[in-house]
Amino acid sequence: MEKRLKIKSGDTVKVISGGNRGKQGSVLSVDRKTDRVVIEGVNIITKHVKPSASNPQGGVVKVEAAIHISNVMVVDSSGKTTRVGRRRNDAGKLTRYSKKTNEDLK
Repeated sequence: MEKRLKIKSGDTVKVISGGNRGKQGSVLSVDRKTDRVVIEGVNIITKHVKPSASNPQGGVVKVEAAIHISNVMVVDSSGKTTRVGRRRNDAGKLTRYSKKTNEDLK
């Protein structure tokens, strides 16, 4: 059975602990096996890349590294961090909502 995570790709999140605390960005990818997310512009690392057919030059590149999901919180439409809940809408479909403002999340 697949884990049900509160954070999805495309969500705007804020880092709440660690060296990147306070930074905000959009979620690029979610790894359900390791409970980690990659956030745009956050946790940038320097990676040394070997020359290859697709990149004959090789060299040093900067890429975003994953952060554990417990270190981030979703930012709602009001711009504040919030916990995420699940509820059924009128059509009977599960939707995510902000527990702080009680509004549905996209």
